[in-house]
Amino acid sequence: MGLLFALALAGCNEKAQSQAAAPPPPPVTVAQPVKRTVTDWDEFTGRFEAIQEVQVRARVGGFVTNVEFKDGDMVHAGDLLYIVDPRPFEAVAEQANGQLADARAKTELAKRELDRGLKLVQTSAVSEQVVDQRREALQAANAAETIAAGALKAAQLNVEFTHVVAPIAGRVSRHLVSVGNLVSGSDNGASTLLTTIVSMDPIYIYFDADEATYLKNNKLWFEGKRPSSRDTANPVQVTLTGQTKPSHEGKMDFLDNRLDASTGTLRSRAIIPNHDLSILPGQFGRVRLIGSSPYEALLVPDTAIATDQSRRIVFVVKDDDTVEARAVELGPLDEGLRVVRTGLKAEDRVIIDGIQRARVGAKVAPKKAEIGGKKS
Repeated sequence: MGLLFALALAGCNEKAQSQAAAPPPPPVTVAQPVKRTVTDWDEFTGRFEAIQEVQVRARVGGFVTNVEFKDGDMVHAGDLLYIVDPRPFEAVAEQANGQLADARAKTELAKRELDRGLKLVQTSAVSEQVVDQRREALQAANAAETIAAGALKAAQLNVEFTHVVAPIAGRVSRHLVSVGNLVSGSDNGASTLLTTIVSMDPIYIYFDADEATYLKNNKLWFEGKRPSSRDTANPVQVTLTGQTKPSHEGKMDFLDNRLDASTGTLRSRAIIPNHDLSILPGQFGRVRLIGSSPYEALLVPDTAIATDQSRRIVFVVKDDDTVEARAVELGPLDEGLRVVRTGLKAEDRVIIDGIQRARVGAKVAPKKAEIGGKKS
């Protein structure tokens, strides 16, 4: 009898010890998804290029007498860059001016002789043949005057071309020809390259959109959910190398008329203001192009998202404080939070901290918080 009582007492002690040893529910932080209006953006890698790029070449030959700019300076259209020795061309211009004066004098003489001939022919003092000869002489003198005027204009242009000026505003490169060197000039591309200038503000960024993105955006356009970048200056945002957030905004400017057959991409272009001149042609940047019309969405931090084989899941705490796994369809990031397209409701309590301690079906000790806010 005493033995049975002792065994029963031992069993009760073991049960009590087992209940006392049960661990408390693990603490987790829960929050309701953020609900706000968002817009999807497509992201691409792009390269900046100058809107205008000019090779400054000599248009007349001669010795360089002056370099009037500092390497790498910003210049304005019309600023003087080089001076080629103008004296030979000034001499030619003076000679052409004298030839024009001579041609004008001959024209005046031919005009007076024709006038006299027209008066004398009325009295038969001269024949019609003489009048015709004088009329022809006046026409020849007029032609010679025109040729002389053209030669003077060409000579004056050559004098003007000895002062090489910037054709556009922008940043000039280094000087490629120093004072004292001989340059050759022509209008057929064989002239000496003196320097280059690239425009800086605004600036283009070129990027290639893949075929899937093009088809998606084209479908949205047909459905009236997104304007086409062909006829609408859709907004873009640009993040420079080393930055984590967009620092420049611009608008779409061009879409090519065909997809590249070798890459399956569509060449696209946006125009970006560059008032601070911080962007240089040739730089890379990440381009964000508007990819949808605004819509209401639920968002959670990426830390709340787990992977279950091929699925993305979040852990939701039910009313009885047990954990439930929800398969979700994710969208893009928006201001640091992940868009959840399906699988969540606005009132769900999502575990945003401590998901490694959560077990499906087990109880947890939830602490309420706001996404981006404090615990309570």
